[in-house]
Amino acid sequence: MSISRLEELPLTICRINKKAMCGHTVTVGYIMKSSRETDFAKRGAFPMYPSQNGLIFLPLTFNLPISSQIQEADIILHKATDEITSVELNGPISCPRRICFSDGFQELLRYTEAHPDCRLLDSINSIHPIIDRLAIQKILQGLQDLKTEKDYSIRAPRFLMVDNFSDPELAKMLEESSLSFPYIVKPQVACGVADAHSMAIAFKVEDFRNLAVPLPAVIQEYVNHSSTIYKFYVLGEKVFYATKKSTPNADILIKLSEQNGVQPLLFDSLKSLPIATDSQSPNEEACMKSGTLDLELATDAAAWLRNRLGLTIIGFDVVIQEGTRDHVIVDVNYLPSFKEVPDIVAIPAFWDSIKKKFESIKTKAQMYLRTFVLNKKLQKSPATCQRSNCSSSSILETSSKRSIHVL
Repeated sequence: MSISRLEELPLTICRINKKAMCGHTVTVGYIMKSSRETDFAKRGAFPMYPSQNGLIFLPLTFNLPISSQIQEADIILHKATDEITSVELNGPISCPRRICFSDGFQELLRYTEAHPDCRLLDSINSIHPIIDRLAIQKILQGLQDLKTEKDYSIRAPRFLMVDNFSDPELAKMLEESSLSFPYIVKPQVACGVADAHSMAIAFKVEDFRNLAVPLPAVIQEYVNHSSTIYKFYVLGEKVFYATKKSTPNADILIKLSEQNGVQPLLFDSLKSLPIATDSQSPNEEACMKSGTLDLELATDAAAWLRNRLGLTIIGFDVVIQEGTRDHVIVDVNYLPSFKEVPDIVAIPAFWDSIKKKFESIKTKAQMYLRTFVLNKKLQKSPATCQRSNCSSSSILETSSKRSIHVL
């Protein structure tokens, strides 16, 4: 084999390894921004030789014809939100025409639609709620279906959707939504665009005047949580979590606001989130008010959320409200880095989730094909029997025998 461009090297290596393994592998093509790819690769997540469960990873590039690369892949792992170029909110975000992807990614989607034998690990339609904070809030409201005999629950934060910060009825709308100060204000678009993470913490109605948060926006309750956040990672059927410092309680935030002339606190949630310092960290009494994490409850919610979204790999953040001990899910994202989980357990779980999803898709496709073939044969049976002057009972008997044979 020979290559004319350096970009062709991974594809060539993939072909050699597949040939050496005599087809007893699953090739995972993957596409995401380069910094994310590098982070995963450094941790050994994307081996080009077979993993312990038989996966070979192939980096896809838009610098080569996408069709020649995807032909080598059995399933595509993607971070679709890395390829978003724009999101329009003039209509329901669930409409695919409202989300624009890069030219290369659109070509990839067209190819997979035309070639059902090559599947996406997770469909683009399943990603849409992750992009829309309003949609995910509404989905999280379904957590109330999780029955618990405890005096606390796992739930969505209370929220209000707004299109205009200058609405004269805003104060009334906030009150009717059972929201009280302070509030955390987030753009409706959750990812994929430059200002998706431009947020604010508001302390009074006047703070909404000329607030530098993109509209439409979601106003959420600010939960006092002893400055502790639990980051959950769902890799297929396996669930991991890590504990991290978070934003201070409301009283500390108010003091910070006073230092800033009682102004709203503006921040980028990816860069400048106001994290509690050691002196602002909760004391033992505050931690007692918040309570410890109910891992069983959170794990049940993880399974519920994975099934509800139909996604293989997700992350979500939980805070525990002081006083009530309610577990509140404040954020959900797709294909997180799960860097807080030791690689020795996270990477095999990552591989396992991909392999099991591939096998599930393959099994469903085989069942569909069997059903299709069976129906075709059954449709032909009456005509065949009629030509042979068969009775209806003979037709039934033939159909029954044919069903047993096919299945």
